Amino acid sequence: MTSTTRAALTILLAGAAQATAQEQPPTAPTTTATPAQAENKAEAPRAEAKAEAAPEWGFDVSVFTVNPPDADAFASTVLSADRDWLHLEGRWNYEALHTGSLFVGRNFEWSDESDEFGLSVVPMAGVVVGDIDGAAPGFELDATWKWLEFYDESEYVVSTNDHHDNFIYSWAELTVAPVDWLKFGLAAQRTTAYDTELSVDRGPLLSLSFKKVTGTIYWFNPDKSGSYVVFTLGFSF
Repeated sequence: MTSTTRAALTILLAGAAQATAQEQPPTAPTTTATPAQAENKAEAPRAEAKAEAAPEWGFDVSVFTVNPPDADAFASTVLSADRDWLHLEGRWNYEALHTGSLFVGRNFEWSDESDEFGLSVVPMAGVVVGDIDGAAPGFELDATWKWLEFYDESEYVVSTNDHHDNFIYSWAELTVAPVDWLKFGLAAQRTTAYDTELSVDRGPLLSLSFKKVTGTIYWFNPDKSGSYVVFTLGFSF
């Protein structure tokens, strides 16, 4: 083989080696994550999900104006706060005049897959202070089925001063809601805040809602001479 041939072969082999090197894809740098870094990356989506699902406070305020027969009109107020399972509630002029009460309870809720039926039960324990002092175990119940709803709140006040002040207080409503903003039906209550002809007052109700504001009017004992009206304005936020 001549020197010219050897030189030509050398040039060809060098060119082929260079072409092969250029066709090879660059090797990506490898990064080795430590166990702590891997765990942090896995925890990040879970932390975001927990932040999105964190329970928030919900508040409801209701103001009642009551015009009892043969007595002066007065106002009553109820404030409630809910967060997840916790229920807190305060009342004024509710169990009796010049009397306040504080309750703590637990929320239990059930519903079917179609959301046509729902049930909420809140057992509570409370204290009553004012013209009547004592303890007040009770509950709130709200059951809905399609456009039908039954609501009841009841408590038994045990006076620490006079056992004659012990009594069962109850407020119940059975309503129909053909549309979201309209509800009507019947209400009944047993109270010692004022005297009426009946031990359990009953009558029709009409409720109208707009966004987070609800106004309801109750006409108790319309067939009696001592009929009276209760108006309620409620706010939710």
